[in-house]
Order: sequence, then C-alpha cells, then structure tokens
Amino acid sequence: MILVTGGMGFIGSHTVQALLDLGESCVLLQRRPAEHADERVTVEQGDITDLDALLGIGARHEITGIVHLAHSGPWPPDPDRPVEQARGALNGLLNVMRAAQDRGVRRVGVASTIGVYSGITARGALREDMPLPMSAPHSIPTFKKIGELLNGHLADATGIEIVNYRISGTWGPRDPHGALFFAAPELVHAAVQGREPDLSTLLAPAHAEDALDLCYVKDTGRAIALLQLADHLNHRTYNVASGRATTNAEIIASIEQVIPGARVGLPTGGPAGRSHLDIGRLHEDTGFKPEYDTARAVTDYIAWLRAGNEH
Repeated sequence: MILVTGGMGFIGSHTVQALLDLGESCVLLQRRPAEHADERVTVEQGDITDLDALLGIGARHEITGIVHLAHSGPWPPDPDRPVEQARGALNGLLNVMRAAQDRGVRRVGVASTIGVYSGITARGALREDMPLPMSAPHSIPTFKKIGELLNGHLADATGIEIVNYRISGTWGPRDPHGALFFAAPELVHAAVQGREPDLSTLLAPAHAEDALDLCYVKDTGRAIALLQLADHLNHRTYNVASGRATTNAEIIASIEQVIPGARVGLPTGGPAGRSHLDIGRLHEDTGFKPEYDTARAVTDYIAWLRAGNEH
C-alpha cells in the first residue's frame, strides 16, 4: 500500500489513479475530510506537520512506499510569520521521512519542480546532472532546492531510497491554479466559456511564442507511479515532463481545432529561446513515454470542462 500525501489534490489524484491502474492500493493523507469511491483507497484526515498523525497511519496500514506530493513550502507567504512558515515547511518534510523510517519504507518519492533550473541560461534540454544556481526567484523553487539537498543527506543517513521528482509545467483536469505560471489552462477555460482569456495573474505578458515543457497531468501522474513502483532506479532525481517545449501558439491551434472561432489569440513578440526537460533517465528506468501530445491533451481537457467540471 502506497501512502500519498496530497492524494486528493491536482497531481495527487491523477497519481493515485495511475497507481491503482498498476495494481496498487493507496492510503491518502488529506487535511480536509474526504471520501474516495474506489475501495482500494483509504482516506485519512491529517496534516504532514502532525507527526503523530503520520505515525498513526503507519500503525494502521501496511505502508510499503510513500509519494509525498503535499506542498512543503511557505505558500502562500505570510509576511507576519516567515520563520514559523519556514519551520513548518521543513518539519512537514522531516515528518514524512520519520514516518518512512518508522515503518521501514524502502522508497519515498518527493515532489520537486522545474523551477529549480531557474537561472540556467543554456538552451535546449535541461538535465538532472546540471549544476544548479544557489539562488531562486520564488519561494517554491527555493524550498524545493533545500528539500533536494536535505533528501540527499537523509537518504545517506537512513538508507531510505529518496527520489526527487522535478515536475514540469503540469496542467489538465482538476488544475486549481489557472494562469499562475503559464497561460495554457486559462486559454482552455476561456475557450470553453466563450470569453477572452484573463492572463493578468502571470508574472509577464503572454505571447504566442512563449514555450515551456508542458506535461499533461495524466502523464505526470503515470510517470510518478512508475517511478514509485519500479523494481530498481539508478538515480535519485528525475525530470517528470513531456520532454519537449510547447508554445502557446500550439495550444491555441489545438483549441481552435476543437472550438473554431475561440477568442484565445495572443500577440507575437515573445522570446525565441526554448528549453525543455530531458526525460532520458525517466524513460530508461521506467519505460515512460508521454501518451498525450498537445492536441490530445487539449481535446481531453475541453471534454472534461464541458462535462461540467469546474477545473
């Protein structure tokens, strides 16, 4: 049985489904009361900052692995409690590792982010063995970098196999973020709702040429499940991504194939440089290949929203 923290969330829910598809059962840790329709899933209410709750789950269930997707970072930031937030973030990660050690868990997977590559100026594929700058432009990659370093120390000290997932721009059903870091989710929502996209929440204006390694969330979940269940892994860190850069122009073209006349055009004039995550490690150790290209992802997401789902 795999313990999944944040298992009812955006990436977590798709990871759980992928684990079930591969024959695993799961126990989910959620802060809010929740139910799951699949009898192979047990939902436990609790928080990663509560060590007793984590240890209690381990005592009640035969936990063989942990996928830690619950957010471990001070987000959203509270300017009045920065020290307390930082302590809570680190305690959450440490509690997960303490629970793993207590139950003799072999492998713990931990969500990291494409944001750890911020500051690397090289174009093309970003590889896991590239040296990372010590700085970060946002609290999320800051704490993910801290977490990766801490995970390496704990793996050596405890003997637990701790695996970092450097997750790329994930999007698709149940995405609660909208246009937080990239435009694709809002472009699809706007098209389905018959309006112009609101991209005011982005850090910079969006252009048709803007490109990012976008990974459809069903592929993200399957990649994480494969990493958790693989008999043997050769590395501690893996890029979880599509392995290619997708432009806003590609997203728009796919939307217009499904919804002709959608008002989702963007101006040109964006940067020409593109980079993406190299997924060679992931493919070699798990056999993962993305199943959703841009057109299939857009079609699936539009169908999901047209079925009455909010996100």
